[in-house]
Amino acid sequence: MTAETPPRAASPEGFRDRFETLIPTIQREWPAVARQTLEATRGSFDEVVEVISSQTGRTASAVKDQLLDLLEVAGDQTSRLADNLAPLEAQLENLLDELNTTLRPRIEKPVRERPLMAIGIATGVGVLLGLLLASGRRSS
Repeated sequence: MTAETPPRAASPEGFRDRFETLIPTIQREWPAVARQTLEATRGSFDEVVEVISSQTGRTASAVKDQLLDLLEVAGDQTSRLADNLAPLEAQLENLLDELNTTLRPRIEKPVRERPLMAIGIATGVGVLLGLLLASGRRSS
């Protein structure tokens, strides 16, 4: 790496892991390259570069740089998505904890007081669901 070239956040090593999600983006950038041809590379960075270069007439160096840019953008988008989901995950966890503390005792008490009735109700619900699912399969 020369002094003029800054280090890249994306590297070919992470390419294979993200390959499946990058295929649509690669096809938008290079529509001449068939999906099957890309899939045949099994996510090998060098093979993808070679395929795109040979089918588009672009130099391998230019294709490598553009693929690394795509990989970097995909990584940034994934990071932003994870950051946006973190508060939602915490909120969901709090809601589940709240449900567990409020709803669970209300359900457990009747089951402990009348276990045979609870078993009967569960059996009835299971039979009804089984009948509904079985009739749905027959009509398909």
